[in-house]
Amino acid sequence: SSSSRILTTTRIITVAKYCSSQHHDHLYEIKPLSATHSKSLFFKRAFGSEGGCPLQLREVSDEILKKCGGLPLAIITVASLLANKASTKEEWLRIRNSIGSALEKDLDMEEMKKILFLSYNDLPYHLKTCLLYLSIFPEDYEIKRDRLVRRWIAEGFINPAGGQDLEEVGEGYFSELINRSLIEPVEIQYDGRADACRVHDMILDLIISKSIEENFVTFSGDKKLNALPYDKVRRLSLNYHAQEHIMVPSNMIVSHVRSLTIFGCAEAEHMLSLSKFHSVRVLDLENREVLEHNCLKHINRLSQLKYLRLDVRRITALPEQLGELQNLQTLDLRWTLVKKLPASIVQLQKLACLLVNCTELPEGIGNMQALRELSEVEINQNTSPSSLQELGTLTKLRMLGLNLNWHISNTNGGMKAYTDNLVMSLCKLGMLNLRTIQIQSYNFCSLDFLLDSWFPPPCFLQRFEISTEYYFPRIPKWVASLDHLSYLGIYVDPVDEETFRILGDLPSLLFLWISSRTARPKERLIISSNGFRYLKELYFTCWDSGTGLMFEAGAMPELENLRVPFSAHDVFPLCGGLDFGIQNLHSLKHLHVEIVCYGAKVWEVEALEDAVKNAAGCLSDELTLEVSRWDEEEIVKDGEHKLAEEEVDADNCVRNTPLRYY
Repeated sequence: SSSSRILTTTRIITVAKYCSSQHHDHLYEIKPLSATHSKSLFFKRAFGSEGGCPLQLREVSDEILKKCGGLPLAIITVASLLANKASTKEEWLRIRNSIGSALEKDLDMEEMKKILFLSYNDLPYHLKTCLLYLSIFPEDYEIKRDRLVRRWIAEGFINPAGGQDLEEVGEGYFSELINRSLIEPVEIQYDGRADACRVHDMILDLIISKSIEENFVTFSGDKKLNALPYDKVRRLSLNYHAQEHIMVPSNMIVSHVRSLTIFGCAEAEHMLSLSKFHSVRVLDLENREVLEHNCLKHINRLSQLKYLRLDVRRITALPEQLGELQNLQTLDLRWTLVKKLPASIVQLQKLACLLVNCTELPEGIGNMQALRELSEVEINQNTSPSSLQELGTLTKLRMLGLNLNWHISNTNGGMKAYTDNLVMSLCKLGMLNLRTIQIQSYNFCSLDFLLDSWFPPPCFLQRFEISTEYYFPRIPKWVASLDHLSYLGIYVDPVDEETFRILGDLPSLLFLWISSRTARPKERLIISSNGFRYLKELYFTCWDSGTGLMFEAGAMPELENLRVPFSAHDVFPLCGGLDFGIQNLHSLKHLHVEIVCYGAKVWEVEALEDAVKNAAGCLSDELTLEVSRWDEEEIVKDGEHKLAEEEVDADNCVRNTPLRYY
């Protein structure tokens, strides 16, 4: 129905002229790169551009490329290695001589392995350790950056100098492995950082072999791997996806295991007793269906535990003895059904990261002074006002995620007591270390209390994001003072040019997602050439956007990703043309246009699609364009009577619900 606002048809149009292809049910042999493409790939990675190679390195570069035989992985690996070396002919000759000469002939890829070993051996010790650690994860597994860094910290792999932040140093290690092309970045974010990584199959084979050779990781669950010796197990990785029935050898001594990682569904009778892992520091259980909370009944015996992640849907509660884990630094329960934490949680004096899924804010949260990240705790009618006050005493807190789910009567000022205490705590945190705040609500919950009351403004805030059924009537006053804000996701209704003017003045803004129900003026909402000097991504969600946005020449000069709606019915009668100014966005790489078909005729929808494609065609050949049709079933067919005005008005009332894309 028209009121459900469901995306019924999506049309993907690719303007990237260089990569159009057909789908066939055939397998093709991938040929090596040509000499020209090999040089282009090599020089861009080693020097940043094809013309960046010094004259004295041209000849030796050609010799190195010849040995790489057109294999992209070999070219990227060697170029990444050389990019970290001095640009001297002697150094490059040394690398050339380290590479075999028959790579293009060897079908068994032995020379490719030699190149990879060369890159591995060139790593400093701390990066070798961090890279070997990735052998724990299965083939093609997407490894989240934050999860990996926290595990590195728990294992003691991060050694900061002076007063450096452990997580920042760990992220530096992660980036360096990417820069050396030893891990593949996944999901590049608005700030240029990779959210996750994967390990290429050949590199995974290399680090698995090194891990076995050095007894760094013991593997069970993969028939290809040997897991001896069992008397010196340091890190144990069990992969039930590779082999359903893993029988851990009875002679395996686990009392010295430092980390235990389980992937897949282990049958209860095959599950190891956690109480035997006396020395474990990292416990990561990814077993979604079988394990139950009683498997954790002896968890208090794991006195050395620093990192605990449970991806187990059946776990609904944790034992009260959890508070005895005095060394615990990270507790990740986001994929469990735990809604209330044990009271002893507040005894964890070293816990820096508490990640939950709409779990009640614990009483006595103020005792957890080491907390740096707290997300996503629920504030509801069971939350005591004193707990909201205690939030403001967490002086190290950098990231806070809240789910507002309160149904509190305002009798005797009940609701005001909650909001006053929350605002007071947010004001305190904003003057300290708070960098990120995320607020969401599955039920309508007014945020009026945040409109003008956050004073002094949280001057160090870098990310502010809301996802609720509430819309600010305007941009809150304090937002204009956020000089360090790089990510903003906000609901404002109505949205107007003043909204974009205020946000355009934020000097560090890279990502903006703004949702609204209506845009004003309907004639045209103009994005001027002033402001948004560094914005990389813009997502605009609005059902009643009139003729949509118009981008002036020079607007958003750094914008790379844009998602924007246009109403096919409104565009033609009101704007007198189809110039949206998209052609002025010269840095654009991806454009997603959502065409609202409600009340429009077929020719209007098709003409709008053609206009968008023509505008996009004036930009880079590498631009990708997506066009989505919303409410396509509501297109007015030829010969049909136009919908009555009262029906349109009634439907507009139904349409006034928040919309967020995921």
